[in-house]
Amino acid sequence: MSRVAVVMAAGKGTRMKSDLPKVLFPILGRPMIEYVLDTLGAVGIERIIVVVGYRSDLVRETLANYRNLVYVEQTEQLGTGHAVMMCRDELTDVDCPVLVVAGDCPMIRRESVQKLFESYEQNKTPACILGTANKQNPAGLGRIVRDKSGNFQAIVEEKDATEEQKKITEVNMSYYLFHSPDLLTALSSLKTNNAQKEYYITDTPSILNKQGKKVLALPVLKPIESLGINTVEELAAVEEAMKNEARG
Repeated sequence: MSRVAVVMAAGKGTRMKSDLPKVLFPILGRPMIEYVLDTLGAVGIERIIVVVGYRSDLVRETLANYRNLVYVEQTEQLGTGHAVMMCRDELTDVDCPVLVVAGDCPMIRRESVQKLFESYEQNKTPACILGTANKQNPAGLGRIVRDKSGNFQAIVEEKDATEEQKKITEVNMSYYLFHSPDLLTALSSLKTNNAQKEYYITDTPSILNKQGKKVLALPVLKPIESLGINTVEELAAVEEAMKNEARG
């Protein structure tokens, strides 16, 4: 079965105190996005769509040695859902699983991504699979809301969550595996009725769920994989985590 990925890499990283695109900030001497791309290649993803925006020419130049990349431009920063919308033309004739991940999450693990693809195949093409994790301190992350039977209902961003929902410890890790036609269907239904007035990719699973399509939320990811990078301090924390792993 063919495999496609979308990597969101358009951001400037305004809190990083530099004019580098965020995904090009080095960790242990390598741009952080390279860790993501190497993991995707290791699980057999044949085609990777990279959504670029800020200083896209520099991103393309830096990644010139990667031969299986396709670039699309996100000229306006209107949210994660909008970033994936920019890939519509590249996905229109695709009928296979599409993994959507962020380019600023270098702690992504090959075994976790492989588990998502294996679950997709075992469950006979669900509309969407979310990779989730349980974290003792879920602050800042979207919560996974389930019904009384444990079935997925929605992802609720912390800014939009009720006090009760903020107590949930199962969190969204920004790893999404879609059946490509269902992804396109969900993207066409995205709205901006949220605190940020943006198109959230996090809304697509609940859209598909409400349409009666099969959506699974699987807690197969390690909490360390949620270490994204938005600040210089978070960059240092990820670099330290990588050093610790290298030490064994």
